[in-house]
Amino acid sequence: MFSGIIARTVAVKTAEATGGSLIAIIPTGWSDLELGESIAVNGVCLTVTEMDEAGTARFFLSPETLSRSNLGRLATGSVVNLERSVALADRLSGHMVQGHVDGKATLIAVTPDSDARRLEFDLPTELARYCVEKGSISLNGISLTINTIEPAANGARIGITIIPHTWDHTNLSAAALGDEINVEVDVIAKYVEALCKPYLAH
Repeated sequence: MFSGIIARTVAVKTAEATGGSLIAIIPTGWSDLELGESIAVNGVCLTVTEMDEAGTARFFLSPETLSRSNLGRLATGSVVNLERSVALADRLSGHMVQGHVDGKATLIAVTPDSDARRLEFDLPTELARYCVEKGSISLNGISLTINTIEPAANGARIGITIIPHTWDHTNLSAAALGDEINVEVDVIAKYVEALCKPYLAH
């Protein structure tokens, strides 16, 4: 489990395709990594399969991960957001993030908003139904608040305000218009939908 509070951004050391999968070597900077530990990379929960004393870790990315997330375009030098899993005694500064990416959004606008920035994303219909104004969403692993949500051609358009700290300390600042961003919707919304389905069917 993660909280969506990014600890650092780093450049991927190597990204090597192996059939339909990919092996990524990422210098996390955490010298106390443990074998099998979960790390959120752009919001995707990945398992440390090897590491060295400096914290450079090896991750295996399956075809499912590559197709579901923007890690399918991962390359040597790509800048990624990193977060370690939370401990039970940690403060949950963001919201409950599983690291199970539901799909991708498209960045369509970035505009100044005083010292902050307003970002707009197009979400597909299958993700938009879990989003509400002032609700939580994880974008590239970052816990964010949905400021606005409006219908769009193929789903919905959401507006997000990015404060200067988040802009300076995550890889959203490097995103270009048209880029795909990993999305994890609020898991509570999915549970509510599943629990209500039997009653809504009648």
